[in-house]
Formats: sequence, structure tokens, C-alpha cells
Amino acid sequence: MAKPIFVLNGPNLNLLGTREPEIYGKDTLDDIKAKCEAKAKALGLAIDFRQSNHEGELVAWIQEARTGASGLIVNAGAFTHTSIAMLDALLACQVPSVEVHLSNIFTREPFRHHSYISKAVKGVICGFGAAGYELAIEALAGLIKNKRPS
Repeated sequence: MAKPIFVLNGPNLNLLGTREPEIYGKDTLDDIKAKCEAKAKALGLAIDFRQSNHEGELVAWIQEARTGASGLIVNAGAFTHTSIAMLDALLACQVPSVEVHLSNIFTREPFRHHSYISKAVKGVICGFGAAGYELAIEALAGLIKNKRPS
């Protein structure tokens, strides 16, 4: 089995299910983790699912992914719009990565329309709620499969 896909979640995502469910949905982070595990297993992959409210810890995990992961999914939460440190870590990461947002950031407040980290990822999935994570796993599965030697 390949190295796991790291699924990294940023600040306040530990409050999913109770925090603004009209925007972020009713699924908890544990619900999303279970869905990700099932999707990855169906595709012959594994995930390493993490959450932190601390930018430096997220940066360290992105750096860890350089050698410890086959792919990376990042929902950076509010750090999406502020973190040059996460951008720099992602630029150095060199594994295929996907940015995920539960809500459509482009239909929200203007400050949410800009993502620092988008420059460093293969693609962005937003606005599909928890299903966005599963879509990201499917996308990464294809990228990982195509990267493996025949």
C-alpha cells in the first residue's frame, strides 16, 4: 500500500456540526473522517486525518508530508486567507495536493475570495460540503496512480 494521504484541517474545523451549520453543514469532523476513511479504503488507499488550530503545527505537518504522504488534502480554514507560511510549506512539499473548502468561498465575504495556498495545490474544491473531501480523495487517487511507475 502506498503512503497515506494526509488530510489536514485548520482552525475551528473541530467545531463542525455545531458552528454555523447553515454554512458548513451538520457533519462533524469525525463524520467527515469516517467518510474519508471509507472512500480511501474503497480506492485502496489510506488516510492520516488531522486537525489543528495552530498554524505552525499545520506547517510542520505539511513538511512531514514531503516524505510521509503520497498526497495531501488541506482545508486550511481561515489560514487560507492569511498564511504565507502554509503557502511556502506547500510549495516545498512536492506531493500532489488539493485545497478543500466546505462552503463556496467565492460567494462569501470578499476577504474570503483570496487564497494564499491555491498557488501551491493541483486543484481547489469548494462549495460541496463534506463531499468535497471525498472528491479530493478521488482526484488524488488518480494523480497517485498516474505517478506510480508501471
